[in-house]
Amino acid sequence: MIKVGIVGGTGYTGAELLRLLAQHPNVELLAITSRGEAGSAVADTFPNLRGRVALKFTDPAQSTLPDCDLVFFATPNGIAMKQAGALLDAGVRVIDLAADFRIKDVPLWEKWYGMPHASPQLVAEAVYGLPEVNRELIRNARLVANPGCYPTSTQLGLLPLIEAGCVDTAHLIADVKSGVTGAGRKTEMPLLFAEASDNFKAYKVAGHRHLPEISQGLSLAAGHRIGLTFVPHLTPLIRGIHATLYARVTREEDFQGLFERRYASEPFVDVLPPGSHPETRSVRAANICRIAVHRPQNGDTLVILSVIDNLVKGAAGQAVQNMNLMFGFDECAGLSQIPVLP
Repeated sequence: MIKVGIVGGTGYTGAELLRLLAQHPNVELLAITSRGEAGSAVADTFPNLRGRVALKFTDPAQSTLPDCDLVFFATPNGIAMKQAGALLDAGVRVIDLAADFRIKDVPLWEKWYGMPHASPQLVAEAVYGLPEVNRELIRNARLVANPGCYPTSTQLGLLPLIEAGCVDTAHLIADVKSGVTGAGRKTEMPLLFAEASDNFKAYKVAGHRHLPEISQGLSLAAGHRIGLTFVPHLTPLIRGIHATLYARVTREEDFQGLFERRYASEPFVDVLPPGSHPETRSVRAANICRIAVHRPQNGDTLVILSVIDNLVKGAAGQAVQNMNLMFGFDECAGLSQIPVLP
């Protein structure tokens, strides 16, 4: 049994962490911080946790976070990089669900996130928390940078092809759609019900901050710099990511078999039979990525479909998966939920 704390427990990823950790057989929730809700019961903010989480939110300055074995940061970008160091010095392991430690090139991170990095010395130590790539490194990590939702679905969809060296890595395309919870729990005009409902749009086509994260992971897999066009879209869904990925064939392979072999031992990646079309609702509330491989008209372009729940495999679920690896638990512990349908 380990003692766990959450910094920033009132956002969507914090709420999802609470839902998953409250069911985990090896976790005792010790502290959940929120400046705005300090002193109020967690179940008053999240009534689905009534009877399962008895804690109250605490002010970060008065919390028992240093007494934890592990602390999750479910905070906006720029918070963990200021606070993680003190916890690490106290012997606490850290998983950051924001982007503070994902990109190894610190000046590049500063360019995309628009602020100076407060702990560049920790960036080199941080392990990128995509278990399907870095499982063994995660086991021994003190600090894990949990991947973003767009990068998770895109990388899992393209990695088998890039690792095999059978597609043109200079001209990859990722056309990816997200539910509105991907933007976090905040009041912004584009996220209001009357704006997002019954609507569909692309955004940040000129450059989204998840682009360098995706490019970094795929370039490492390729052994050289890749070229990627990444276009995100906002859909009128509460949760879900649907990635449609395009890659031009440069060497013939059994592409279906390639994916099946790559993910045969991965508990949270499901390669569907040929001709399948995965749906976002097939992974809702579960830590699963479902992938389908297509080759339209038997041409020279592969189309890979990849779906995840942005709050689970794209955030909190993957963070719990990383926690399980870090503490030697069953990797699937607390993550056996069947997707919610309808």
